[in-house]
Amino acid sequence: MSTRRILLIEDEQHLASALKLNLGLEGYEVLHAASAREAGRLLVDPTGFHAIILDVMLPDVDGVTFCQRLRDAGDYTPVLMLTARSSPQDKVAGLEAGADDYLPKPFELAELLARVRSLMRRARWARAETETDGAMLRFGQVVVDFATHRVMVADRPITLTKLELDLLRYFAENARRVLSRGELLENVWHVDRHANTRTVDNFIVRLRRQLEPDPQRPVHFVSVRGAGYKFEP
Repeated sequence: MSTRRILLIEDEQHLASALKLNLGLEGYEVLHAASAREAGRLLVDPTGFHAIILDVMLPDVDGVTFCQRLRDAGDYTPVLMLTARSSPQDKVAGLEAGADDYLPKPFELAELLARVRSLMRRARWARAETETDGAMLRFGQVVVDFATHRVMVADRPITLTKLELDLLRYFAENARRVLSRGELLENVWHVDRHANTRTVDNFIVRLRRQLEPDPQRPVHFVSVRGAGYKFEP
């Protein structure tokens, strides 16, 4: 793909028309879908997309569910989620579903364009990292290829979501260091460290269930009482 292609999924016609016009002026090729069903048909296009702008309030399937289905299907196209909901819990729900960024409505056009450019840069950097270092992680009976999102446990393939892989990568980059829940929220979920959520704990449980030899007696994802978690490869 030479031209940067964006899939805009937004049912509010006036907003969609304005975004399509302004993104086009920035040099993007924009395809618009007014529903999740229509977006699904466009995503079959083998040409693919560089980014997806996804409204949460769609007429058929809500955007959070659509994003989760996208990730479960193995599609990791960067997603910017748009929504009138702006609480930390709503933002966490969108990011847990696999969104890469989250922009509350109403928003300034300049901020949306800046966030789209940021998504494009992060996608390029991620490709460059995986091309140069292979992005492989091995511990116990686990082998993780971050470039292809392929995870093997005792020679058995398993599936992790993008956010689970992001959390695992952050642990690997900070092996044997105690990480607080606040640090993980800021650096993996990109939300305020004081957000009132048990998201981190729930994700640790999920990683243990998938990757530990005995999830009830974890040896890799270790709780540090009163402080947070530590990854012991």
